[in-house]
Amino acid sequence: MIEHVFQAEHFINRELSWLEFNARVLEEAEDASSPLLERVKFLSIFSSNLDEFFMVRVAGLREQAFGDGAPQDYTPDGLRAITQLQRVARRTQELVAAEYRCWNELVLRQLMQEGIKLLAHDELDETQRTALDHFFRARAFPILTPMAIDPSHPSPHFHNRQLYLGAMLQRHHGLGPRQLFAVVQLPQILPRFVPLGPPDQQEFILLEQAVAARLPELFGGFDILHWTTFRITRDSDIELLEQESDDMLRLIEERLKARQRGDAVRLEVATGANEELVQKIVAEESLRDAVENAADPYSEVYRIPGPLDLTGLMELSQIPNRDYLRDPPFSPQPPRGLRSRRGEDLFAAIAQRDLLLHHPFDSFDPVVEFVASAAKDPKVLAIKQTLYRISGDSPITRALMQAAENGKHVTALVELKARFDEERNVGWARQMERSGVHVVFGFLDLKTHCKLSLVVRQEGNTLRRYVHLGTGNYNQTTALAYTDFGFFTADEDIGEDASALFNLLTGYSQGHPWRKLVVAPEDLHRHTVALVEEQIERARAGKPSRIFAKLNALVDYRVIEALYRASQAGVPIELVVRGICCLRPGLPGISDNIRVTSIVDRFLEHSRLYVFSPDDEAKVFLSSADWMPRNFHRRVEVMFPIEAPDLKRRVLDEVIPTYLHDNVRARVLQPDGSYLRVQPVVGETSHRSQEEFLTFRGQATERLVATNGSENGLAAPPVHAPERQVR
Repeated sequence: MIEHVFQAEHFINRELSWLEFNARVLEEAEDASSPLLERVKFLSIFSSNLDEFFMVRVAGLREQAFGDGAPQDYTPDGLRAITQLQRVARRTQELVAAEYRCWNELVLRQLMQEGIKLLAHDELDETQRTALDHFFRARAFPILTPMAIDPSHPSPHFHNRQLYLGAMLQRHHGLGPRQLFAVVQLPQILPRFVPLGPPDQQEFILLEQAVAARLPELFGGFDILHWTTFRITRDSDIELLEQESDDMLRLIEERLKARQRGDAVRLEVATGANEELVQKIVAEESLRDAVENAADPYSEVYRIPGPLDLTGLMELSQIPNRDYLRDPPFSPQPPRGLRSRRGEDLFAAIAQRDLLLHHPFDSFDPVVEFVASAAKDPKVLAIKQTLYRISGDSPITRALMQAAENGKHVTALVELKARFDEERNVGWARQMERSGVHVVFGFLDLKTHCKLSLVVRQEGNTLRRYVHLGTGNYNQTTALAYTDFGFFTADEDIGEDASALFNLLTGYSQGHPWRKLVVAPEDLHRHTVALVEEQIERARAGKPSRIFAKLNALVDYRVIEALYRASQAGVPIELVVRGICCLRPGLPGISDNIRVTSIVDRFLEHSRLYVFSPDDEAKVFLSSADWMPRNFHRRVEVMFPIEAPDLKRRVLDEVIPTYLHDNVRARVLQPDGSYLRVQPVVGETSHRSQEEFLTFRGQATERLVATNGSENGLAAPPVHAPERQVR
């Protein structure tokens, strides 16, 4: 039992809070004011988020509720695992129903009006049928594998999140039993939306409908009695805490293979599917179905009134020649403080002053240039880098390899346990090892989640350290779609701390007295609570007090209790929490002084920003860590101060007010756990924070061009925000 001072009703359940976050993602797809293909994209993101939620969170709850000897602990909100599963299933069914109403009644109809047609097989004309027949013969038929299931053909292992056709067959001649259950996997190498003509026509048929129409050919000699689409979601969390291995890289590779064989946690099947067929799959996968067992209110079967697996809509959202149905393109701008043309000595600029970057509004190019320049600079002796989520074509990892080949001492901490990016990280780790980079993998029982790059440079008779710290990953793709902060400094204390942190990561070196960095799991939790307690003491002493936090998730109940105590002491608390929030604001006598908003918009809000005390006394921190138990106790994280007066003023006077004034994409958390979307009152100016950041940076660049006659060349060309998943 978790012990805490406040009562269970003072906390919101973590899993239910996450579902409400995904509901806000779905609202973006439902919003008629958004460009149509952006709404299509949000439907895909909603589905992808839900997949990951089931693979990790629901799988964990299921293990607790039904596993042998599983712990039956309560969460701070007082709910046991089985109760959480029941409530999660009920709310998920509601959200999935809303998702398909959005698709069937709104988005699909508008796509058709725009000439983007998704046709059923019986709607095809002769020309389209000819095109489909050519596709099937040339591309699909050689790949598809019809699989009968009987005593001599055991059931295949249905792969995680893969789409299948299941069919009940009846033999009319030839070999085989009288009746048969059979399946066909729809390979991901084939397009989900099969084109039926030239690209400018943009007419498609779903792959499953195209294949279903050819089932008689795939199962010659049999009549097709019934068919349906289905999809299995499996437990995909990689657990290493109990594992032992002298090679973590090999261990991760083995666990990745096992991921496809995890227990089933969800079955999606088309509405109206033959129940005998459905129950064969349910029994095969040992799932629970409330339709067959009315006494059990928990069901793991989701009957879908439309195409299964709407993650495939990301493919549709990227069709060409429809730019007017997307958000306008944007150009990340040159960061302030880097005012000359490309080729400026970046290290000289950092030595002169600290630099703060706000992505994607500020270009990510200087971060790439920081490592790339170090790789070529003859004065640079060493580069040390943490890598959590690495992009598919990573210029930073390539620069590290080039640096090693140039004879520099290069160390890369690659986190192999970055969930669902493990395979990509394994590949890069092997490449870097072959190039001479010293690759380490951190700790078996801790994820290395901090974002840190250290360059050691010979300048005259001294060595100088240059440091980049960030709230987001060293990934130039997500840097265009996630809002994050990056920070460059040559501060000696931070440089000392950065060296000590790498020594800890690579050699277990401990005992360093941290000068400015606050590091988890050593003391981030204690320090965070102490900062809150400091505001409580200020309020009790009659001094001005303030707490502002922008983060992705607020779960840690001890921090929540500290915030409740601060509210009771009269500290004004403003929280911008994108996703999970287990704190209940507005409870009389408990959290009257706490306001929680969530912003879901074009870019994924990913930055973590913490402020304690108002105005000139404010302590401003950025961090890689959310306020969650895993960040405080099971990860290596860093919180770092912003001390330069001009950068503090930028945060306090520009960044925070812009977020707090958002009345277009902000939702306010209510005491009951629901969210209300903020609406401008009559006569009030609309404020959309992300649009204002884009506008502000564009205006800043125009002023810079007018002053200097040219930009500094660090900005990327105009781009569209790439595919993104909300994490």
